[in-house]
Amino acid sequence: MRMIDRDEVRARLTYEVCIPLVRAAMIAFSQGQTRQHLRSILPLGEKGVFGIMPGALGEGEVFGAKLISVFPGNFAKGIQSHQGVVVLFDGESGAPVCIAHAGEITAIRTAAASAVATDALARPEAHRLAILGYGEQALTHARAMMHVRPISAITAWGRDPGRAQAFAASVSGELGVPASACADAQTCVAEADIICAVTNAHDPILFGRWLRPGTHVNLAGASGVRPAEADNDLVAMSRFIADSREGVLAQSGEFLNAKAAGLVDASHVVGEIGQVLAGDLAGRQSPEQITVYKSLGHVVQDLAAAKALYELGLAPAG
Repeated sequence: MRMIDRDEVRARLTYEVCIPLVRAAMIAFSQGQTRQHLRSILPLGEKGVFGIMPGALGEGEVFGAKLISVFPGNFAKGIQSHQGVVVLFDGESGAPVCIAHAGEITAIRTAAASAVATDALARPEAHRLAILGYGEQALTHARAMMHVRPISAITAWGRDPGRAQAFAASVSGELGVPASACADAQTCVAEADIICAVTNAHDPILFGRWLRPGTHVNLAGASGVRPAEADNDLVAMSRFIADSREGVLAQSGEFLNAKAAGLVDASHVVGEIGQVLAGDLAGRQSPEQITVYKSLGHVVQDLAAAKALYELGLAPAG
């Protein structure tokens, strides 16, 4: 059985590789070609959660599962918050063929999915990026956005001003784009065309009244029925696109909060990003419209990434 560690994932799963993979996986998902269950999440007290995500890429295709723990406190220790493995099985024999580092795959494919959604939903001329958060997903999202829009300026915010400043300096140095840390979230998003919310906030840190017309928002941090990065007004005022409509209706804190407040119903989740990508659903309908992509993350993204890594490893050198 092949083992793919974090370093190999980082080296091989570039955004040039991962963005097209995720795009194809989400189209296949929305067209019913893949199979998967909703995530099963086991709370582990105050430290974190353990998630199990099974799925299959299609008839005769690879299948498997991601086993992942999420310990937000790890960030302060300098280690990944997501720890686990993606286990890949051969679609013909049913044999396990590969185990890959799930934390690194998750970091890259989540940002790649937001990039795919941004390419489909953001205005073509969008170039000012705001990032709420300064952890691993903040860095991967900054990198990924560079592949789909001509980003010319980045603003960042986080609860610790020193860490936000260090993140902005690091991103600016790596990407060659001016980046600055903001004292508050409202200032951070005030001039943004694209917003990536990638925090572990339990209560909203992004409010609809702050947004300019035409803004696109990726909500990629909160991934449970309780946590919510955006307020009810932002959900209600936006064209709300899901990675999985079934998943968002059952497990998105932002949507469920707005629904409980009586501001939206199930029809407000107009569809899935895979439908937009396939041309079956309109994405942005006007330059002034605010669009939201709600990302919960789905195992078909992980399996597509693990399959690509496995096949790249089998290819002869040179």
